[in-house]
Amino acid sequence: MHLYTLTNASGMQMRVCDFGCIIVSLTAPDRSGAFADVVLGYDRPEDYVPDECHFGGMVGRYGNRIAGAKFTLDGTTYRLAANRAPNHLHGGNVGFDKVLWQAKELSVAGRVGLRLRYRSPDGEEGYPGNLNATVCYWLTDDNELRIECSATTDKATPINLTNHSYFNLAGAGHGDILAHELMLTADRFVPVDEALIPTGELRPVEGTPFDFRQATPIGARIDADDQQIKRGPGYDHTFVFPHWDGRLRPVGTLRDPPSGRYLEILTTEPGVQLYTGNFLDGTALGKGGKPYARRFGVCLETQHFPDSPNRPQFPSCILRPGEEYRHVTAYRFLTR
Repeated sequence: MHLYTLTNASGMQMRVCDFGCIIVSLTAPDRSGAFADVVLGYDRPEDYVPDECHFGGMVGRYGNRIAGAKFTLDGTTYRLAANRAPNHLHGGNVGFDKVLWQAKELSVAGRVGLRLRYRSPDGEEGYPGNLNATVCYWLTDDNELRIECSATTDKATPINLTNHSYFNLAGAGHGDILAHELMLTADRFVPVDEALIPTGELRPVEGTPFDFRQATPIGARIDADDQQIKRGPGYDHTFVFPHWDGRLRPVGTLRDPPSGRYLEILTTEPGVQLYTGNFLDGTALGKGGKPYARRFGVCLETQHFPDSPNRPQFPSCILRPGEEYRHVTAYRFLTR
């Protein structure tokens, strides 16, 4: 287990662990130029081994939930680890955020980076095919974190990689994120049942607590009298971007008004899972020994939709031999 430190020309710094492809820390300046670590996590890399919150990890082979821990592909039914019985979550008992990746430091003009590779063998956690996954983390001199994911396989398989960082733009452990102002271009979201499995519907956000098309404090409607909010409890839903075509484009912003830290989000993916730390309960002692209480962080996990292997009406997540999986997400840190 190794820890790598990347520092850009502006003084922004990111630490990454080769265990789990985990972003351990990420500093960003406020409007006065003071830096703070804006992602939740632990001081010691070994604390990530038993962690069940997936702080900063690269979750896969399939991020999010698969109903019944099974899917049928090309006439064969594959049974996965039911680690959230009866369903499958974030790759299973030992997902990609619980394995050791091979890392190599990178440097080109205007940015520094780390390339991480992992070979997932055929049958791991029930998935078909030998999958070769590569993740590149880049930190640019204009304060952009760019995440580039790619993969190939020798047998058809679902894939849905996403980074599971919890952001708090006030600084990790510095209170909840309810006053953070969020904007998402999404015009629909994915309703879920009591087990947080998609119902199959893509519901318009208009007139619901899920409408973030204008910047709105996360806490403004997080406890609304709404069935979907109650199932969260809070936000734990995928938001659907309109006119998806697989190209990198802006999809949202996040701002902490007191510090002025402002995050622009760009992605090639059709959706983002908004998770507001509803199940953090203060038992996880984070950096500096600070407890992470409920809603102390917000995840913005760009990805395909949950349970896509069982939902032909959703964008396909199936990777086949001879094809290359590509996923790019960028988080641009500004102040305003």
